[in-house]
Amino acid sequence: MKHILSIVVRNKPGVMSHVSGLFTRRGYNIDSIAVGVTHEPNVSVITIVLRGDDRTLTQFQGQLLKLADVIEVKALPYHDSVIRELVLIRVSCKQEDRTQVFGIVEVFHGRIQEITQDSILIEMQGSPRQVGSLMTMLEPFAIQEIARTGQIALALKTEVD
Repeated sequence: MKHILSIVVRNKPGVMSHVSGLFTRRGYNIDSIAVGVTHEPNVSVITIVLRGDDRTLTQFQGQLLKLADVIEVKALPYHDSVIRELVLIRVSCKQEDRTQVFGIVEVFHGRIQEITQDSILIEMQGSPRQVGSLMTMLEPFAIQEIARTGQIALALKTEVD
């Protein structure tokens, strides 16, 4: 089962290392990790996606709260959250294939960032499923390079205002 942890931390050197080290020491793999400064320059949010049962999630939440620079830990509901990531993909592309690649990029609301004689650089942001689907659609054009960010997320508000 996939879980998303949103970890609010003090923005200090080494905090991300301490947080990720907690998972490493317990032999857990992190599917995705992203960190960014919030609207408060002294506070960052680390978003971690991991697999495990509810008991494991609860244990990690408790262990994370013991770290000195961790302010808050929230488990976000995976299916009731907005999850996004960014991908940059360079694909081989002959001139006669450009129209097809442009069509794929348009369907996924991506952007062409560069066109060379034999390649196209594509930028796209979306859910992990959308990013994975774009990559699958581009495989026939031979992916030369790829850079993919970690996932970020915010829970949807379910109460009616």
